[in-house]
Amino acid sequence: MSFTNLKQFLEVLKKENELLVIEDEINPELEATEIAHRALLQNKPALLFTNVHGSKFPLLMNTYASDKRVELALQKDPDKLGGELLSFAEELIPPKPLKLIKQKSMLRRILSTLPKNRKGISQEQNLQVRLSDLPIIKSWPEDGGRFITLPQVFTYDPRNGKRNVGMYRMQVFDDSTTGMHWQIQKGGGFHYFQSEKLNQDFELAVALGTDPAMLFATIAALPENIDEAMFAGFLRGSRTAFTKAKTLSIKVPANAEFILEGIVPANFRRMEGPFGDHFGHYSAAAEFPIFQIKAITSAKNPIYPATIVGIPPMEDKFLGDATQKILGPLIKLIHPEISSLWAYYEAGFHNLLVVSVDERYHKEAAKTALSIMGEGQLSLTKCVVLVDSNIDPRDFKSVLNEIRKNFDPHYDFIMIPKVPLDTLDFTSFKMNLGSKMVIDATDNKMRNAEFGVRSAEFGVRNQINHEKIKSILKNVSWDLIDFSLFENTLLVVKVKNNGREILEKLVSLESLKDIKIIALVSEDVDIHNQEKMIWGIFTRFDAERDIIFSEQKLIGISPIYKGTMGIDATWKEGYPKPLKMSPEIIKLIDTKWEKLLK
Repeated sequence: MSFTNLKQFLEVLKKENELLVIEDEINPELEATEIAHRALLQNKPALLFTNVHGSKFPLLMNTYASDKRVELALQKDPDKLGGELLSFAEELIPPKPLKLIKQKSMLRRILSTLPKNRKGISQEQNLQVRLSDLPIIKSWPEDGGRFITLPQVFTYDPRNGKRNVGMYRMQVFDDSTTGMHWQIQKGGGFHYFQSEKLNQDFELAVALGTDPAMLFATIAALPENIDEAMFAGFLRGSRTAFTKAKTLSIKVPANAEFILEGIVPANFRRMEGPFGDHFGHYSAAAEFPIFQIKAITSAKNPIYPATIVGIPPMEDKFLGDATQKILGPLIKLIHPEISSLWAYYEAGFHNLLVVSVDERYHKEAAKTALSIMGEGQLSLTKCVVLVDSNIDPRDFKSVLNEIRKNFDPHYDFIMIPKVPLDTLDFTSFKMNLGSKMVIDATDNKMRNAEFGVRSAEFGVRNQINHEKIKSILKNVSWDLIDFSLFENTLLVVKVKNNGREILEKLVSLESLKDIKIIALVSEDVDIHNQEKMIWGIFTRFDAERDIIFSEQKLIGISPIYKGTMGIDATWKEGYPKPLKMSPEIIKLIDTKWEKLLK
């Protein structure tokens, strides 16, 4: 079956024992976060809180926080769906009628992309404009307040009426006003930009609690002019229903749990934040537009959905991985040399992208990296690692092995300074600006043939063991706490302080010259857990400032890099704090835990 609203999906979750109803009273401020986070880590079902302090409505969390629930939502494995979508797209270039006839199920999906006008459940009730009635959560102790965390924001380009659906956090300022956190490279923000050029207040609607397909389409990194509602129809296999807004000139989803209608005033900003975001740190307060709510409608007995983000893993892992499994294969239509690619949720998706390339001429892989770093949401990628087509980019250990075998910074490292970066990335100390880097770890046969270099020069000459490293590090600094070596390629060292000074010593050591990358992290990073290690490195360095090499110099204006790469990924003065729940809330949930999830 295809789901046309959220409650239909919840009925399936109940039948599959994937929904836990919690009737005990919980507080939406912090308590909900701690409960949902623990439940995710323990692979518990989705959570429906029916007794939320101060609210008239139930609160739904962890809806998609498992691979099983994602597959139930999509009614198909995301990898399989992505493969089918690519296969169908390839049949269209050029179209061949006989082949298309064989793709009946895909044709039905394509025909389902056109939205339709129809009454639905989202306007069954007119509610008072009073956000305090909703179980809106406060996720982390130092958040600026409560935030709507699963809003689906429907905007229309004032020039041509093209629709965009995006998800942008919304801080609650009062019962009828929220922030509208439009980061760079967001479709809703582009529409607002056009509205401000016309000096017009901007109409929009926020849907809360749509069917799964509309939710996945909202978070998918679609090309700018592709309508998310059409993609939702494709995922669902049935057309997305819209109806006329009650107080606006635009259309709104017909089958959401809640619809918030209102305007974003032109040329007005207000301080928003801080907020604990998916990079695992607080994003600093900054000025953003506001959303003034004029009307709220709902389904009967509506359910309010929420999610939390923070140090991985969180629910966004499952949502983000599913959408890239579906859409990732389509990159081959633009770049046939790409075999596959993978953005790591551990690094907040934008901070680490691995691309496997079938390199057909020398440095084609580097060309590919530079190209995709200028496309849509991929333009916010901070670090690209290139590997050969036979390497699975999802397998981090295999990626490290390729770096060990093939990466020579003299030929294979590209650093791009002073370019747009994810709004949430704080490492350059400048919002929306930073630096990027490319590590080319594709096979160097073409390079060796061209430059007459022997492959052995670039491989690991000596295996280095744990005891040897321990002995070496012991003589470097008392600030060293612990270390871990990954695939004889990446040495991660935990330090108390003096990160840059220690890093410069380590990369200069002859005894460590066979290690390709040495990364320093701070005390809060679990360096023996791959997930946490990737998070601890890739969310805390700026390529231009924090990357060094054993040898680096300028020839003219061209930088020359040689030897071991060093990454200073320590937490630095001026960085926002990493997210941490308050001890009082942890103790409180400790006392309730067994009863809550009995």
